[in-house]
Amino acid sequence: MYVPATFDHPELSILPQPVSIVRDEGYFQLTQDTVIVTDHETQAIGTQLANALAPALGFLPRVLTDEHPDLPTISLGIDPELTRLGQEGYVLKVTERQVTLRAAYPAGVFYASQTLKQLLPVEIFSATPAEQTWNIPAVSVEDFPRFSWRGCMLDSARHFIPKYEVIKLIDVLALHKLNVLHLHLTDDQGWRIEIKKYPRLTEVGAYRKETVVGHARRPQGYDGTPHGGFYSQDDLREIVAYAADRFITVVPEIDIPGHAQSVVASYPELGVLNAPVEVATTWGIHPYLYNPTEEVFQFLRDVLTEVMAIFPSSFIHIGGDEAIKDQWRGSQQVQSVIKDLGLKDEDELQSWFLSQIGMFLAQNNRRLLGWDEILEGGLPSGATVMSWRGIDGGIVAAQSHHDVVMTPTSAVYLDYYQSNDPAEPLAIGGYLPVDKGYAFDPIPAVLTPEQAQHVLGAQCNLWSEYVPTTKHLEYMLFPRAIALSEIAWTPGERLDFSDFRGRLAVHEARLASLNVNFRPVAKLDQEQTFPARR
Repeated sequence: MYVPATFDHPELSILPQPVSIVRDEGYFQLTQDTVIVTDHETQAIGTQLANALAPALGFLPRVLTDEHPDLPTISLGIDPELTRLGQEGYVLKVTERQVTLRAAYPAGVFYASQTLKQLLPVEIFSATPAEQTWNIPAVSVEDFPRFSWRGCMLDSARHFIPKYEVIKLIDVLALHKLNVLHLHLTDDQGWRIEIKKYPRLTEVGAYRKETVVGHARRPQGYDGTPHGGFYSQDDLREIVAYAADRFITVVPEIDIPGHAQSVVASYPELGVLNAPVEVATTWGIHPYLYNPTEEVFQFLRDVLTEVMAIFPSSFIHIGGDEAIKDQWRGSQQVQSVIKDLGLKDEDELQSWFLSQIGMFLAQNNRRLLGWDEILEGGLPSGATVMSWRGIDGGIVAAQSHHDVVMTPTSAVYLDYYQSNDPAEPLAIGGYLPVDKGYAFDPIPAVLTPEQAQHVLGAQCNLWSEYVPTTKHLEYMLFPRAIALSEIAWTPGERLDFSDFRGRLAVHEARLASLNVNFRPVAKLDQEQTFPARR
């Protein structure tokens, strides 16, 4: 039996919405006598839960490994009989005497703990002790995700996102049961990852002398202020470990063969022209590509070797998008490569180029992931596609028995305006309010059930050309990333925007306590008073 969370049951305002939740009689009261009991596999999760509750409670709940029947207990444990719920599913049972969190695997217990936090009064997210009776409604929850890939991409290349903000956002993503953080680490405007073998990538490529002011279509000069920064390898290991403790996989993106101006600025010999260039100071698509030579492939193998040593993700994102081929077309040397390889054109050269990278990744037990342009000229063997230019690329990939992550601009690009309000901060363009994103179904109707199995899930993307501050970053993410979390977790037949909106209105107090900047859902009602955005 499913019980709607809002209106009659505001205390069940859980995001994303569980598969099944039944409200029972009574409450469990969390007090200083309450203990958290774990088994060996869930001890770290229990400790993390205790630490998360402590600031608002004003005390740190005890975490024990032995049962204490005489004490009110929050019990965490692994139950092999729950394998039917998959790697991330769980059962949560709250009675007046005990709270029980069970799953076949630790990830499920972790997600049960995130649901449990949302069953407590919203004040539990306060950073300081709150005067509150900590009642948890008696419920029976059975829950599991619709998709295995529930992602969010952050673009550190255009505007650098400090490590502390990435860490903060990992906690917020985990609260909403998102499990992939895709970090866009390299682009024309900046290289953000330390590569020890090639120090100029960060000495030169991580910094631009200034940034264009205003929109790319209506530039207003330059700010005259240097911008840059990068993550050391230790920084990234810290981010990866922090995310892993919250069952989030960090997927790195190293753009190949285009979006390479910051690389060419650092090492001109890797470019087609072998001529000096600065790190880009404007937005848009730039023409600098890697030269298809053995020297470049050795460079990329070296870079990816260091990347793989930091990121255990089975997927390595290689970009593959927006590679303007003008420099390849104008180079006699590149044209000779195309002829010698028996290729038809520059698109086939890109496919061949990426297939070399794909083979190297496969030799290291990794999987190549790229934007849907990698379909052009032939999809590299074993490649997984991120379909961003609509869903057609994802359909082609799935029909060709390739895995796909659905991430179309029309539904999940969070650099688009979320309101027609003229006072909205500058964005790249477009119009994507939260209700439109919530209406997105990652499974195209045209796919057969067998083909649909290749849709791993969905991901929202926040490109940062027009997002210079962390507060702005959060404003663009929330609540739209929460809508994505629900469409990627909750069964399609459970989705109802009015219900989501009601739960979100309650949930905003949690976001505020977490010091997360967001656009209030109440502002949706103002949209009809604004002129349509052009």
